[in-house]
Amino acid sequence: MNIAQNVVRARRIFPKNIALSFEGTSWTYEALDIQTNRVANGMHTLGIKQGDRVALFLPNMPAFVFSYLGLQKIGAIVVSINSSLKDGEVRFILQDAGAVAVITSADLVTGLPKEMPETLRHVLVAGGLAEGPGRPLEELVDNASPEYCLVNPHVEDPAAIIYTSGTTGFPKGATLSHGNVISNMHSFNYNCGMRPDDRLLLFLPLFHCFGQNAVMNSCFNVGATLLLHRLFKPEEVHRAIVEDKTTMFFGVPTTFLPIYHRVSPKEMAGVRYFFSAAAILPLEIAEKWRAKYKSPVHEGYGLTETSPFASYNHLLKFRPGSIGMPIENVAMRIVDEAGQEAAAGELGEITIKGPNVMLGYWNRPTETAAVIKDGWFHSGDLGRMDEDGYFFIVDRVKDMINVGGLKVYPAEVEHVLYQHPAIDQAAVYGVPDDTMGERVWANVVLHEGASVTMEALQAFCHEEIANFKVPGRILFVDSLPMNPVGKLLKRVLREQAAQTLGLIKSTPEIGHANNPHDEGEIKAWLIKWVAEKNGLAPGLVEIHKPFWDHGMNSIQAVRLTEDLSVWLGQRVNPILLWNFPSIASFTERLVNCGPENEPEVEEIPTETNAEELAGLSDEEMARMLAEELSDSEEDGGE
Repeated sequence: MNIAQNVVRARRIFPKNIALSFEGTSWTYEALDIQTNRVANGMHTLGIKQGDRVALFLPNMPAFVFSYLGLQKIGAIVVSINSSLKDGEVRFILQDAGAVAVITSADLVTGLPKEMPETLRHVLVAGGLAEGPGRPLEELVDNASPEYCLVNPHVEDPAAIIYTSGTTGFPKGATLSHGNVISNMHSFNYNCGMRPDDRLLLFLPLFHCFGQNAVMNSCFNVGATLLLHRLFKPEEVHRAIVEDKTTMFFGVPTTFLPIYHRVSPKEMAGVRYFFSAAAILPLEIAEKWRAKYKSPVHEGYGLTETSPFASYNHLLKFRPGSIGMPIENVAMRIVDEAGQEAAAGELGEITIKGPNVMLGYWNRPTETAAVIKDGWFHSGDLGRMDEDGYFFIVDRVKDMINVGGLKVYPAEVEHVLYQHPAIDQAAVYGVPDDTMGERVWANVVLHEGASVTMEALQAFCHEEIANFKVPGRILFVDSLPMNPVGKLLKRVLREQAAQTLGLIKSTPEIGHANNPHDEGEIKAWLIKWVAEKNGLAPGLVEIHKPFWDHGMNSIQAVRLTEDLSVWLGQRVNPILLWNFPSIASFTERLVNCGPENEPEVEEIPTETNAEELAGLSDEEMARMLAEELSDSEEDGGE
């Protein structure tokens, strides 16, 4: 049993079908099989053998596909590394996995650690060799033999290690077997109704379990076509839907908003299936999508540790707001704190059992035993099951922060903050956000006599960890809330933050009289903001044109409403940009929102400043939507 058998089989049955399309170049299944054979033989010449770990530190590009499948053919274990991680984070994963080789790109090779782990013998660079170590991957594989007979691993032999951040602040490698991945491929094929004539759009990251297994491997398993994109860019996705004749669309909640405003029902007519992952899709968005395109957005639930698919809210009996029922051959239940199964309607932890559950965390038997008990994987999610067997997520058992699908573990960020000489105590936590789900905030206590700014601490964090983990707001306090035995009370911090943001609403009456700025001033402010953030001349900003057509994405929409909130002295709900997507309609709604209408803005403390509310860097915006599933312990909502 080998994951790569899907490509070998597809070559026999559909040799001339297009398997992969990327930026104007296509590969048939025959060509894909040959190219992955060359990779397998090239790796063999380096002495890489079954069971060796080889890391892929790559963005979405054909080299990831070729390398992943070629390594599977020889029985090596693929270690996927988030392409946005910094050198220290990359080094930790390489060392922890005992990787003997790493395959990276010309753009990322300079991000490799200067001091490599002792186990690492080879650095291979795809797409040309720039600065840094290594040799060109193409040099190794182009002249290798096109013929290879793949090995036949045992069903429980490891195939992939996907790292997730643990509660200790250091990543853990969720180890998936060939059996895990193959069972999930078939489940996706069955539940999503994948067919050989389908064309699957993939802009989600291949380094993550969802893009890797649910989309790429499942696509090849039915002989369909994978339309691969480097990143989520609305204009490119729009083009792919129309010109590349996409039939299946896999996204995350924040990718649906710009597409909704760009693509007409006529243009979308060829797409027969939509699927959202990473977080629960807001019901309002789901309903608007279905009304416009006459097709639902399917959802489910899973985690990296479950390969990732565990449950599916299918059309047989679709239930809004639910994560559905367990997929075939998988069992799910709710257990209380004592580990006993809870009755229908009662809250408890979601646990999962089946062929999708990982082998364990790489070289971490203690951590594995803590989450897999008698074959049941304990998800860390608080949920309930109704009388019909449908599951619902209610809250998180752990302190993990979900930033639009990106998973951030407070202890990892706290570990970085504690390295700054001015920090005495630090607490990192998530605060609610209407659009992104949560944001990363931190409270810090300084050493006596020490002085540092929030901006300096953020810059310090940016040097050590990926941008999406850096706190968007850091509060300087005299003490942190503790219980009588000295345990930090992050619940109190979250409540305080919610009050600061005004998220505990008092439903004030909002009208023009409350707004100190007139319609012209607001329009001028918006034109200037859109122009500056998107590199446009103010004269090119059209007030009746959708924000998204000026190059904005969902992350920028959140930033816009935050900056506008500060300027107005009132909190503007980001959902306004969904309902009123142009400067003209948005401004009119702000000005004319009166007591007779449902309030759309609410007052916030006027001393709040833009720097305090900033959630993500501009650099992260460019890649955030393509990395929404990255570095996760769970794919809640997938």
